Amino acid sequence: MGISELQLPTTVKAHQLNDARALSATLAADVADRLRAAIAAKGQACLVLSGGRSPVPFLEKLATEALDWSKVTVSLADERWVPVEHADSNAGLLARHLFQGGAAKARFVGLYQQTENLDAAAAKADQALADLPAIDVLVLGMGDDGHTASLFPDSPNLAEGLDLNSKRRCLPLLAPSVPHQRLSLTRSLLASAAFIALSVQGPGKLATLRAALAGNDLNEMPIRAFLHDPLDIYWCP
Repeated sequence: MGISELQLPTTVKAHQLNDARALSATLAADVADRLRAAIAAKGQACLVLSGGRSPVPFLEKLATEALDWSKVTVSLADERWVPVEHADSNAGLLARHLFQGGAAKARFVGLYQQTENLDAAAAKADQALADLPAIDVLVLGMGDDGHTASLFPDSPNLAEGLDLNSKRRCLPLLAPSVPHQRLSLTRSLLASAAFIALSVQGPGKLATLRAALAGNDLNEMPIRAFLHDPLDIYWCP
């Protein structure tokens, strides 16, 4: 049983790793290689990461990679609308697990904005993202419900979030079963990345991928928006 059993589109490359440690190390090495290549080609690189618990070993491994972090801009695919000090902040997660040692020299473009409401926060984040360089590497995760970033099924702004022609870079999104309001990069910005990796672990996520590949309704499973574009999936049992 593994990712090789799935009927993947020809644009999708699968990497099956033995365990979470191997996945973290392989993904970190591949991401660092692409950042180094971008720096060599144009003098800078841009990396967009996802939060949550599972990326922690990957982030810590990436922090040890030898590259000129002072030339790397880092941002987030999504963020909970909570201050950086909050335990659920993705910016706080990066501060604790990535921006250490040499990686502390990276430039960070955060999404959280202290405003009166979520719509205003998303508008301010949208403005901040205007300065984001072209994305060289995007690392996505996926929930059991088929969400990615904070593009959740049936969220009120999901249609605009999934619109490839949307001019918005960031939108306010709601997670139906999770308490925090969210800020999410839109598909139009996420899909512009030169290299997109999807990191998933375990048989449950394999089943979610199988279900996502079996249908076409993006509103039902937003991850479907990325499964027919060039994509590298990193999976371990």
